[in-house]
Amino acid sequence: MGRAAAYTLVGLGALLMLAPFWYMMVFATHSNTEILSVPPPSWFGDQLLVNIADLLERRPHFWKSLWLSLWIAAVIAALNLFFCSLAGYAFALHEFRGREPLFAFVLATLMLPSFVSMIPTILLMQQLGWINQAKALIIPGACGALGIFMMRQYIQSSIPRELIEAARMDGCGEFAIYWRVVLPLLGPALGTLGLVTFIGSYNNFVGALLVLRDQDAYTVPLVLRSLQGTTAVAISALAAGAAVTVLPLLVLFAFYSRRLIDGLTTGAVKG
Repeated sequence: MGRAAAYTLVGLGALLMLAPFWYMMVFATHSNTEILSVPPPSWFGDQLLVNIADLLERRPHFWKSLWLSLWIAAVIAALNLFFCSLAGYAFALHEFRGREPLFAFVLATLMLPSFVSMIPTILLMQQLGWINQAKALIIPGACGALGIFMMRQYIQSSIPRELIEAARMDGCGEFAIYWRVVLPLLGPALGTLGLVTFIGSYNNFVGALLVLRDQDAYTVPLVLRSLQGTTAVAISALAAGAAVTVLPLLVLFAFYSRRLIDGLTTGAVKG
């Protein structure tokens, strides 16, 4: 009875989590009138292509914004994989003066609310002349404290120091040890960090809102938000855009969900 109750509770939680995604996909295939009916439709309709055409008519640069969002998220994820793993390697396996205070400072940045950095970010981007440019999102997001912490913990728990000492005795330099010895062993942690960083960068709304002013430079979250005006909202076009936008994330998660779970559980089991 206890196991049955647990499975029932988990199943209800899963249904509640999936319900918004389900209705988003369903609404993308219906007209505004059908969506606003009572009760709303709960199965797919035949208006998907019409809604996408309406979306492209309202926002002709939608596909460009989608590609821009994917490109920015991929670059930020790749940079985080490199810099965070490199910093995590240094914090985990190297002894140097000030290591612990510096690592404590890195962790302390996690406790700062995101809005604290909004005004300095805007002023800095304006001084650099990066407003309306993708690098205004890429450079500030190239390395994060959470990624450094994840890499440091994983390396400490999974990479034996004897392996590093053996590589040094064989004449490997420090970067060669990182690149040839440490990095190939970080598969689960890199997969987790890459997926989390990609999703966070792809969904970044506030950061893009601060530095992107022209609609031609908008990422997808800004394009979807721009469809929500003060007058009548084209819910069908908005739902179609949201459904198309979320598809890359669903595909990515479907292929890398096992790597994500492995990365999240390995440190817990070994730590």
